[in-house]
Amino acid sequence: PHAKLIFYTSLLLGTTITISSNHWMTAWTGLEINTLAIIPLIAKSHHPRAIEASIKYFLVQAAASALVLFSSTINAWHTGQWDITQLTHPTACLLLTTAIATKLGLVPFHFWFPEVLQGSTLTTALLLSTMMKFPPITILFLTSHSLNPTLLTFMAIASAGLGGWMGLNQTQIRKILAFSSISHLGWMAIIILYNPKLTLLTFYLYSLMTATVFLTLNTIKATKLSTMMTSWTKMPMLNATLMLALLSLAGLPPLTGFLPKWLIIQELTKQELTSTATIIAMLSLLGLFFYLRLAYYSTITLPPNSTNHMKQWHTNKSTSTLLAIFTSLSISLLPLSPMILTTM
Repeated sequence: PHAKLIFYTSLLLGTTITISSNHWMTAWTGLEINTLAIIPLIAKSHHPRAIEASIKYFLVQAAASALVLFSSTINAWHTGQWDITQLTHPTACLLLTTAIATKLGLVPFHFWFPEVLQGSTLTTALLLSTMMKFPPITILFLTSHSLNPTLLTFMAIASAGLGGWMGLNQTQIRKILAFSSISHLGWMAIIILYNPKLTLLTFYLYSLMTATVFLTLNTIKATKLSTMMTSWTKMPMLNATLMLALLSLAGLPPLTGFLPKWLIIQELTKQELTSTATIIAMLSLLGLFFYLRLAYYSTITLPPNSTNHMKQWHTNKSTSTLLAIFTSLSISLLPLSPMILTTM
């Protein structure tokens, strides 16, 4: 219990240090604390795949951190500035874009992410796809004016496309969610050059919806599509809300997930990037296909034999309250969009 407490507080500490720093060294320290705190949580189950996942994660994150340090040093060398917002040297900008893309798992640096998610438990996978993405996104937010636009746009469109494409033939739910995360990151990266606040809003809403899906899956203990088919008999109500949360992740109109996509397409059209907006909207249809498939498996496919499952009446109270709040938010935030926009 003490070890777990230390790891979780270290995660919080690392994230807080990074998001509140304006000096490159403190940002780097926060990222390192984060990486070192999550590794034991990935490797906790002592399964060979978990150990492999933690080693992959460590190597990739160490390389990305080294690149962050390298780019900030080059910038300091040429300009004498250690301030995050003062990144002006072109080589440093290019290196930083690459490093943050590696940390986040944008295409073409995405290979580690599905593997690591597949090797970890559902709760750790939730941490990896939401909380661990927050520090790199804030660094992107702070340096958005000095990033390499061509590289970033290319990576964003590639991520949106490949995330949808590779998720099509997966049967493991964690891998499907990993690829969905990659395609959402594509949406975040495409808009950061024009409206950084919109990227943060997209990230918050994405985290909310992903947390809902992961917590629901953790409650019904489903990790494969085949186990998802029989979960309907255990908790019908939870499965119905899971379907809505998945469709919200896909970005269907009356649900929360439509809000960021709508705003991003609107902003891209304002910037006269109609072709980019069209391409990225078309690519999100690939994602829609596997979300629909997940929703179909969870609620509509009833297995032919009636399985004698005990209905689970006694669920964990604290998680079910949290799940109820998250589900409500991830389904019904769209009518509140004017209020959300005024706070931005």
